[in-house]
Amino acid sequence: MQTVDVLIIGAGAAGLFCGIHAAKRGRKVLILEKSKKAGRKILMSGGGRCNFTNLHVSPEKYLSQNPHFCKSALARYTQWDFIDWVESHSIAYHEKTLGQLFCDTKASALLDALLADLKQAGGLLQLSTDVENITPLPNQAGFICDTTHKKIRCSSLVVATGGLSIPSMGTTPFAYQLAESFNVPIVPMRAGLVPFTLDANDKKQIEPLSGISFKAQLSCKEVSFTNDVLLTHRGVSGPAALQLSSYWKGGDVVCLNCFPNEPLPSLLSDAKKNHPTQTVKNYLNQHLPNRLVLERTPDGLLAKRLADTSKKDILELTTLWSSWQLIPSGTEGYRTAEVTLGGVDTHALSSKSMEVSNTPGLFFIGEAVDVTGWLGGYNFQWAWSSAWVAAEVC
Repeated sequence: MQTVDVLIIGAGAAGLFCGIHAAKRGRKVLILEKSKKAGRKILMSGGGRCNFTNLHVSPEKYLSQNPHFCKSALARYTQWDFIDWVESHSIAYHEKTLGQLFCDTKASALLDALLADLKQAGGLLQLSTDVENITPLPNQAGFICDTTHKKIRCSSLVVATGGLSIPSMGTTPFAYQLAESFNVPIVPMRAGLVPFTLDANDKKQIEPLSGISFKAQLSCKEVSFTNDVLLTHRGVSGPAALQLSSYWKGGDVVCLNCFPNEPLPSLLSDAKKNHPTQTVKNYLNQHLPNRLVLERTPDGLLAKRLADTSKKDILELTTLWSSWQLIPSGTEGYRTAEVTLGGVDTHALSSKSMEVSNTPGLFFIGEAVDVTGWLGGYNFQWAWSSAWVAAEVC
């Protein structure tokens, strides 16, 4: 039987970072990973460049049944701390949009730095290893972990196996099943940051527009996001749709406003005064893709000069382009979701350490926990922050 101080299950962003910092404290650390390669999600995220954090990280950009839970970890290990770590490893990066930070080159630079840090700190990584059973020892003395290779005894057990998103990468419900075996409640899970699918009627309307991308405000009830929207043969995708999907519930209406910065009637009124001979078609083409304009606007209205448009015409255009309503039938699910909403109930964890309150020595970090960030590096920052606070005490 192998004996370690800290056994971490999962060699993704959270698991590796926790292992580094626990090992730096002098703890004997072993990380187990069931696949043949560590950090697979790091390598594939951000188009292979890894959107590793965001300049604008703040607690209100995270969803949880316990919205205050994330505050402690995010305050104790911030985006600025991780940026310092990135810079200390001479990893070149850039801001793309909305505070999103990406590696200049391949995400493997980030993963290589994590693995190098783990090795330098004395932490061990074991790949291609499945965990078959975990047994708590009497008197809170730790845990026995049965794996496909051997038994491992540890005093602290950190679960960093992620959620259910992107099952093609081998994701499993391991964290949730283990939590339940230790009487830790689970908040119901669903796919987050995921494209919408549409019912037959809306899909028929959208299908001819497949492949068109444009900027718009997508809203659902009181929540709205303004960013790129992509129409697909299945439904609606793009950053604005992915963001909104985490807030959407079945049956909710999604409204698209293609003129989010100023009311369309005001814009048309100004254009009517300044460019009266311009056609409606030419005006709309200045703001929206031509194919989208042609498909959605009646021919008779397209041909009209702005000077000839009536109040009824203005109302019709406003309804078409500022109140375009869709009712999604659902989402594409975990297959294309970037994250899992819900998970290990934070009420059962310490916000300062991620330790299970009724099971000393057991920790849950990263995506497995019921803390889900916005699109754009927020979930990686949660991985770094939750891992760091756990490493301080595990």
